[in-house]
Amino acid sequence: MNRPTTVWAAMASPRYLVSSWPWRSYAYLFTSVPVGALTITVIGGAAAVSALLSPVLIGILAVTMLPLLGVVIGWVERWRAGLMLLDGIDSPHAEMPRSLRRWEKLKFRRREGASLRELGYGFWLGVLVCPVSALVAGISATVMGITLAAPVIADGDEMGMGPWILDSAQEGFIFLLAFGPIFYVVSSYLVGVLAGAEAALARAMLGPRQEELRRSLAELRRSRLDLVDAFETERVRIERHLHDGVQQRLVGLTMTLGLAELDLPEGEGRRLVVKAHAEAEAALADLREAVRGIHPRVLVDHGLEAAVREVADRSPLPVMVQMELPTRLPPPIEAAAYFVVSEALANVAKHAQATTCEVSGRIEGERLIISIVDDGIGGAKAGAGTGLTGLVTRLDALGGRLDIDSPAGGPTRLRMECPCRLGD
Repeated sequence: MNRPTTVWAAMASPRYLVSSWPWRSYAYLFTSVPVGALTITVIGGAAAVSALLSPVLIGILAVTMLPLLGVVIGWVERWRAGLMLLDGIDSPHAEMPRSLRRWEKLKFRRREGASLRELGYGFWLGVLVCPVSALVAGISATVMGITLAAPVIADGDEMGMGPWILDSAQEGFIFLLAFGPIFYVVSSYLVGVLAGAEAALARAMLGPRQEELRRSLAELRRSRLDLVDAFETERVRIERHLHDGVQQRLVGLTMTLGLAELDLPEGEGRRLVVKAHAEAEAALADLREAVRGIHPRVLVDHGLEAAVREVADRSPLPVMVQMELPTRLPPPIEAAAYFVVSEALANVAKHAQATTCEVSGRIEGERLIISIVDDGIGGAKAGAGTGLTGLVTRLDALGGRLDIDSPAGGPTRLRMECPCRLGD
């Protein structure tokens, strides 16, 4: 059974009264009292000082800095809301550029709408939440304490509890057994409802809004695109180094060994040179295959369709290719699509036990759609040793996705979708 993450989910469970949630609710309400009192005192004091100093420049500056108090209030309240919201409240603040100086960071935070909302929440915390919490939690805790202490109090003195007059420990104990459980049930649910409402208010005012979530998502996607661009830049550098440096040296070595092979007489020395020549040629072939795997030249020169047809021709099983692309695509999208097809065909050849495979590609609207279908045994999964996990991450950075439909017994259908604006 999943552990409830909010008091509302906990109250729907029959285990609520024996769980930690009633005590969490009491703790949340009681801590609202000193935090709310301190918050409204600080806000009121800062506003008063700003008003008194408003004729001079420092007063105006103090007023403009009030939203920074909201940042502190928001941080404290999001931390305190962890008592009632086990998943926590996400910060609504944008990530600041690291290049900003300290004063620029303060200005950045001061201008955010989230800082003003946090300041407004601090005001409501002090003038509304704090008194209500003190009233409900204080009365409930007081009545509960007196009820628990009824046998002791009634044993030493006469004790009045509403219509009942208790003048002995026995009567106090009977009152405790009769009234205590009922009051615990009622007060636990009452306090839980109030604490849940306060936590919901905190989430509504201190959590991110839709536009802030969209902004955070856009920033995350932009950072991942920056990583993709950095990877492509590094890939080009490595490819150039291998092609113009290491490969040329190996070519020169094979030529030198070939000439030495012609000049040497028969014998052990010539046999070793022949062997070294063969090893150098094998190493050159491996290097060329590795360079092709990093980024095939045909993809750079002729585009995705030609590169897919080349990898299909190298496949050990028949592969039908149907590509309908009107023009060249952006390089990151071409690279992602090529490696999806290449990895998929490699998996088909190794694991699918298929006899045929079909690759199709087209542009629908502003999305590139690539499908790979085989008639194999099925059972393929992303992240199950298929090599597709990294491709899923790469596509996600581009705003795309990779879907696999591979029931046991086949067929396997792999579908890639990626945003692709040809006019950009």
